Amino acid sequence: MADTRRPLLIIFLVIFIDLLGFGLVMPLLPVYAKVLGASGWVIGLLLSSFSAMQFLFAPLWGRLSDRIGRRPVLLVGLAGSVIFYALFGYASNLGLLTWMFLARIGAGISGATIATAQAFIADSTPPEKRTAGMAIVGAAFGAGFVFGPILGALCLWLAPPSAETGITGLPGYLAAAFSMVALVLAIAILPESLQKGSRSAHRGWLGLSDLSRATSVPGVTSLLFVFFLATFAFAKFESTIALFGQKVFQLNLGENFLLYAYFGFILVLAQGGVRSLAKRLAPQSIGLMGTVLLLAGMVGLVASAHYSSKGYLYLAAVVLVTGFAFLTTSSQSLLSTRSRADEQGGILGLNQSFSALARILGPLLGNIAFSVQPTLPYAISAILMVVVIVLYLRLPRWDNPQP
Repeated sequence: MADTRRPLLIIFLVIFIDLLGFGLVMPLLPVYAKVLGASGWVIGLLLSSFSAMQFLFAPLWGRLSDRIGRRPVLLVGLAGSVIFYALFGYASNLGLLTWMFLARIGAGISGATIATAQAFIADSTPPEKRTAGMAIVGAAFGAGFVFGPILGALCLWLAPPSAETGITGLPGYLAAAFSMVALVLAIAILPESLQKGSRSAHRGWLGLSDLSRATSVPGVTSLLFVFFLATFAFAKFESTIALFGQKVFQLNLGENFLLYAYFGFILVLAQGGVRSLAKRLAPQSIGLMGTVLLLAGMVGLVASAHYSSKGYLYLAAVVLVTGFAFLTTSSQSLLSTRSRADEQGGILGLNQSFSALARILGPLLGNIAFSVQPTLPYAISAILMVVVIVLYLRLPRWDNPQP
């Protein structure tokens, strides 16, 4: 057990420190773009540029990690995060929207290694403990979203937005510093999780035949589609909630930072719930619970605007974020247990690409819908979640992992 816990603790620390930077920058993006005069579709495009690069690069990073190991791929990703978060800080200070786009594109390429981190966890956990292991990634995301936005609010106090641009670059520079800490930590103590005998050294870069074989397992393609729709719905929420808070509840930028921190805190608690439930329930049961909670949360957001109730807003966030945590963790567990050890980087990279595609379309369509009516993105997502529930109920039962 000790041999399993140590690498998982290390990967948690690396992801958490890097995600502090993500939590610092994410709440700023739609507000900064709006301050610089961007329209709804341009704001959506800025948010989507990060995910577009993840869509393209996640399978490549995953397949590369299947060949050369997880550690070198993770190190390259962290180094890229240092560079491009610093570029975001520079662009913010000067009010350069074009450079912000470049920074987000580069950060998306670097951040596409998250599937490699998932593969690291799959390497380090037996199938029966895979769901609990995958919850570590979600917990690291949640912790990053708790402390990142809090630090972002502190940045606004230490370095108020300039009178010329209305924004400040300190959060970007601080995010770069955190990624540097994660990089140094990874260089110093992160082990290689992939055994030499498991490396697919003689396969092509994309490994299309292997991925085709993996997705031919009954239910895998349907699960990828379920994951796509759920992530699409959540991405619309994630990319519009800062503007929603401003428009409906008159929240300022600091209050929006704290709202994101609240989301992160709920995500951390939800991942703890997943680990507890995984001891008693099958991953598919946990995933179905997640889809129902996502539906209820989206309905709650619409109700919060209708009744102008912050209480409804915070309650809906608890339900929605918990549902997404349940669904994503269980889906990743199911996918990893249905693929062979030398395919996990590729299949989890493919899943990350589906997630990234959803995060491309979600912010684009979500911000366009928001410009029509603030609650429209959440109403559409509620309808989509009904479809997801039906699809999830039609998934085959998976009892035995792939050899």
